Amino acid sequence: METFRLEELSATTALQANTLELVPGQEAFVTPVTYEQADASLDHSKTWGRVILSGDEVVGFVRAHFDQTHAQPELRSCLWRVSVAAAWQGKGVGRFAIQAAQEEAAALGHSTLTAVWSSDEAGPGQFFHKLGFADTGTTEYGDQIGTLSL
Repeated sequence: METFRLEELSATTALQANTLELVPGQEAFVTPVTYEQADASLDHSKTWGRVILSGDEVVGFVRAHFDQTHAQPELRSCLWRVSVAAAWQGKGVGRFAIQAAQEEAAALGHSTLTAVWSSDEAGPGQFFHKLGFADTGTTEYGDQIGTLSL
């Protein structure tokens, strides 16, 4: 079993995180419309971004946003992005990313963690459901909102 670790996003790792080779077609689901529209409303000082490493290799990236005062409840404690290199999918990297975000959310006093994803059948909904997220609504743009109790 692989051992993964988190590291803060840095100039050294940002390029690697942004150029992870995904499974063909997954790039269409990296940023749901809801997040594209809401990005300007975020206090970016409350963004939590980490690369996931196996040894010295960047194998994934997780970004979350934690702001208990955000006007939209589904964006107060939410996963913003989970990307896993194609060669590393199915090896626990995504699960590790979600668990790390859960721990950070709980440490900051949140009782839930949300994720918003495209409701397209080829999107990441099955992944989030497998990790315990329950469908709790849709956004005004038709994206699915999933919530995980902490």
